[in-house]
Amino acid sequence: MSLYDTVIQEFIESSHKVAVYGLVRCSSGNLSCRIEPDVALLSASQSWLAELTAEQVAVCDIPTGRCLNDKTPTCESTFHIGILKKRPEINTVLHFQSPYATAIACGKPEMYDYNMVIEVPVYIGTPVVVPYLPPGSGQLAQAVIDGFRDTQTTMAILKKHGLVTVGKDYNEAIQRAVFFEMACQILLMNPTVEPLSPDDVNYLRDIGQA
Repeated sequence: MSLYDTVIQEFIESSHKVAVYGLVRCSSGNLSCRIEPDVALLSASQSWLAELTAEQVAVCDIPTGRCLNDKTPTCESTFHIGILKKRPEINTVLHFQSPYATAIACGKPEMYDYNMVIEVPVYIGTPVVVPYLPPGSGQLAQAVIDGFRDTQTTMAILKKHGLVTVGKDYNEAIQRAVFFEMACQILLMNPTVEPLSPDDVNYLRDIGQA
């Protein structure tokens, strides 16, 4: 197996892991990963991450967004490429639609304090909220890219749509998605739960940034 085959296989296995953790349904969600400074892999349009194959992996040029292997990348490729271009420390972008987090995205996500569990301030921080814009549109892509301009931002809530998270590698992005889903589940199942105190949040964020 060549090095190129190896990185594609790792991308496929990570796509399957996203589905194992219940972060996507059928063709919802998409994944990208930087494999060279100017090259990224993206899941193909309408592909199911749970069943992704090598034939459904697009290879794209990051500076131009052009596909290099005659595949059709996800319709959200513009914000994947844009985030990778703007955030050189980020290598993985995950768009997911887990049940509880998406339920919150379809309501009023601005009203919640997500610091219900220590994992949110340690691993995620404060998510940004992106207004509803047509899926796959240039307007949505730019709004998502703008949301990730701050190097502290690791999570975006797309109203009426889903979530986007990032990481230095697959596991970091997946872990952030899983922990955020857990926080949203707590919020919806136990509306009376109290968040961590501001002092505790600041302390935990310092740990996460250490």
